[in-house]
Amino acid sequence: QVQLVESGGGLVQAGGSLRLSCAASGRTFRQYNMGWFRQAPGKEREFVGNINWSGTITYYTASVEGRFTISKNNAKNTVYLQMNSLKPEDTAVYYCAAGPLLSRTPTTYNYWGQGTQVTVSS
Repeated sequence: QVQLVESGGGLVQAGGSLRLSCAASGRTFRQYNMGWFRQAPGKEREFVGNINWSGTITYYTASVEGRFTISKNNAKNTVYLQMNSLKPEDTAVYYCAAGPLLSRTPTTYNYWGQGTQVTVSS
């Protein structure tokens, strides 16, 4: 069992930066691949990026490539999403998730956090 808690969301102006954290409980955290997803009002939850269990492989959706960076610290049971050059269209609730696959599909992740709101003003 893994419990995930996101933090670090907030209001930021366009062009600014935020770093989201996802703290995990459970001794098996290091075995999981981690994903970041986001959901804007009236839209489906979409893939942002993911990182493999060892932190050596990352993938990103095209719209955030080069602006967002995911990292994983197994010693601290935490995964991070560094977001730079934020745009109003990045506004959403951001979720972290843990699962056995390095996947872009939400249904392949077993554990989810409660989400943290990110709002980017123009």
